[in-house]
Amino acid sequence: MNDFLIALGANLPVGNTPPKETLESAIREICINNIYIEAISNFYKTPCFPAGAGPDYVNAAAHLKSDLASKDMLAQLHEIEANHGRRRLERWGMRTLDLDLIACGDSILPDFATYEAWRTLPLEEQRQQAPADLVLPHPRLQDRAFVLVPLRDIAADWRHPVLKKTVREMCDALSPEALAEIVLLDV
Repeated sequence: MNDFLIALGANLPVGNTPPKETLESAIREICINNIYIEAISNFYKTPCFPAGAGPDYVNAAAHLKSDLASKDMLAQLHEIEANHGRRRLERWGMRTLDLDLIACGDSILPDFATYEAWRTLPLEEQRQQAPADLVLPHPRLQDRAFVLVPLRDIAADWRHPVLKKTVREMCDALSPEALAEIVLLDV
């Protein structure tokens, strides 16, 4: 079985359904096609990324197990996004549901050179380009408090296969200002 880490986020309602409820619905839908949820993080209110691009997000993370290959897992996640009104019209735009495949165990996909090229891509180019193939681990997870804080809830000791740091260590390396923006939602 493969271990998958995913980040969940939403900042637009689906009809009358607020983002937190959309995430809860997506989590229920994930439990199909031989996908098992091992753990789910707390839910957090986070500022929209990039700043000023829309309303605040609700973010969470999940640890999944499945016999699916990484590309098949990504296809399942995209299908669930579509079921919740996700349309891929704008890179880093507002969304009803975002399910990002962050990691599959210690896999580096499609290869180290491609991963490294995307990890070091300048920010302005990141806004304009999207990889043609799945890149794992997510090339910018180490920079994003809205991913790392929820991941710390469920996979604090997962070690990045390239950077050789745990989620806890990557989270601790973030600025206090970035961490202060991530607010635990009331249950």
